[in-house]
Parts: sequence; C-alpha cells; structure tokens
Amino acid sequence: MSVLAAIAVLAVLILVHELGHFVAARSQGILVNRFSLGFGPVLLKYQGKQTEYAVRAFPLGGFVGFPDDDPDSDVPPNDPNLLRNRPVLDRAIVISAGVIANLIFAYLVLVLQLGIVGIPKELNYKAGVAVQPVNQESVAYQAGIREGDIILAVNGEELPASEKSTPLLTKEIQTHPNQQIELKILRDNQQQTLKLTPKLGADGKGVVGVALSPNATAVYRRPNSPFEIFGLAANRFQQLFVGTLSGFGQLITNFQQTAGQVSGPVNIVKIGAKLAEDNSVNLLSFAAIISINLAIINILPLPALDGGQLAFLLIEGLRGKPVPARIQDGVMQTGLVLLLGLGIFLIVKETTQLTSQLEWVQRLFQ
Repeated sequence: MSVLAAIAVLAVLILVHELGHFVAARSQGILVNRFSLGFGPVLLKYQGKQTEYAVRAFPLGGFVGFPDDDPDSDVPPNDPNLLRNRPVLDRAIVISAGVIANLIFAYLVLVLQLGIVGIPKELNYKAGVAVQPVNQESVAYQAGIREGDIILAVNGEELPASEKSTPLLTKEIQTHPNQQIELKILRDNQQQTLKLTPKLGADGKGVVGVALSPNATAVYRRPNSPFEIFGLAANRFQQLFVGTLSGFGQLITNFQQTAGQVSGPVNIVKIGAKLAEDNSVNLLSFAAIISINLAIINILPLPALDGGQLAFLLIEGLRGKPVPARIQDGVMQTGLVLLLGLGIFLIVKETTQLTSQLEWVQRLFQ
C-alpha cells in the first residue's frame, strides 16, 4: 500500500502540473483538444465538448494537447484561438503555468501538513545519529551500512543524545580522508562494529556517501493562529526551494561527486513508500519536495521541457519572429530522445539495485 501511495502522490503532482497548463490556456480562450494523465495505451477516455480527457497506462507523465500539433484537427490554421497565433506573453503564461501550479501546490501542502500535524516545538534526542547511504556504490554501503542504521560511536567516542552528535560524526568523517575509522552501529536492536575508509573529496575532506540526520523524534504543538501556519509554511517553502536550487547548482558545478545522487522514478517511489510506511503524514513532505523539484526541473532551459519552450519564446521576442519550425522540432525531438534515454537508464539501474534488496522486493510485491 505504501508503494501505491507514493505512486499516487507522483500522479497527483503530474496532474497538478498539467492542470496548470490546461487552466492557463482555457482561461485565455486558447483551444485545447487533449488532456492526458499518463502515457501509453488509453485506459479511460471521455470526450468533452472541446477536449478529450484520458487516463493512460503509465502514470508517471502527462500532457496537454493543442490543435496546433494535431494534423487531423479541423480548426483553421489562422484561428486566433490557436496557441501558436497568440502573442508571446499569452503563450509564455500557458507554458510556465505548470511550474507555477507545482510551486503553489507545494506551499499549500506545507500549510496542510502544519495544520494537521502541528508546529514543531522541540526534538527529543536519543543517542547516536541516523544514517542512510546515498547509493549502493557509496563507501558507506560497501562497508555494510544500511538505511535505518544508528551510528552510536565513532573511533571509540560515543555520540551523545543531543544536537552535537551529527556535527561530531561529520567532523570525524571529513578529517579522516583515506584513513580507516571504526563505527559502532545499532541495527534491529543489535550492536555491531564496522570499519570504513572515507575517500578524498574534491574539497580535500573525507566522504563516505551517507546522509546523516539526528536520532530524534519531534514534539509538536497546536498553532496559535492560521497566520502562524501560513508564515511558517512560507519559511519552510523558501528553505526547500533554496535547498533544491543549491542541489541543482552542485550537480552542475560538481557533477562527478553529485551525479550518483540523481534519482529516477523507481528510487523516488521507493523513498516515498518508505516515508509512507514510517508515517503516512510524511507523504505531505514528500509531495512538497517532489513538487518543487518537478517545477525546477521543468523550468530548466532544456529541450522538451517547459524551460526549453520558454527559451524559444524569448528568442522570438528578441528577434520579432519565431525560430523556424524545423529547427524547433529538431531540437525538441533530440531533447525528448535524450530525456527518454536518461529515464530508461535510471529505471533499469534502480530496478537492478532494488532486486538485490530482497526485503524490499518482498515488501513491494506483498
């Protein structure tokens, strides 16, 4: 059920994105002839007065179709309500509306989460630091560390039940590049000792490829007013947005060190399922984070993405005339092939990794 819940969240985020395009177009009187959630064979279809609505077999995607791109459309090519016949600003609104919808949705989800769960008050710390290897190629995973392990001590020094534990462990890892360190971990209520050697990172510090988080549980209080919820949600949204931008910036500036952290749909579903399994309310945080990521990815000036189409519009605005259709089509088709290839590569890679985790596979098919 947790896997289905994570897939449902992704489907909702895609629906929100496509609804953004759809509403922006229809509100301006622009003709829309198709609205599809998913790709592949049609499962359900409804023909409205102007638009065909469909649900397709593969939910990780979707599209809004315009008569402009339909060779069988009977709409006259000079119809002023065709998207291509509208001014640049009108088209820019339609193209960017999906990104805007995802950002608004992420903020509203954070508002909902604070309203349901409450306002974080404090953390009840326990000894140690919770860890999660970033991928199976990481030093941490190869040494035997697994998701959910608690590191209790490093090089014989106990990690206390306080906020000092995570910085202490981080310091020990970073200051011992190419030097073996000893960890005492807790897994399934049993302690064991592991040894690993941090590799030298690009910044000269030790790296083991692991995400650290406090071994703590949060205590919540009821909000004082709706205004407090909206204000805290805005702060949290800003943190997530800036953090996501920073992550994409590191991917560009430090590709070799960060490329291994790029996740495809299989791994994203796995993360969402794990969060749902721990606490169903965590799906709200998952939805907000993925929605922001989806918005930022789509606004990148890459072919076949919203940002790529906006780039063509910007060039058109500067030139006073559109880029030739054959050039646009060539760039978009090339970009689409590359994106599909990357998606297939990530799915195959992550599915292969998952099949080596028998416990996860068993849970997946229960």
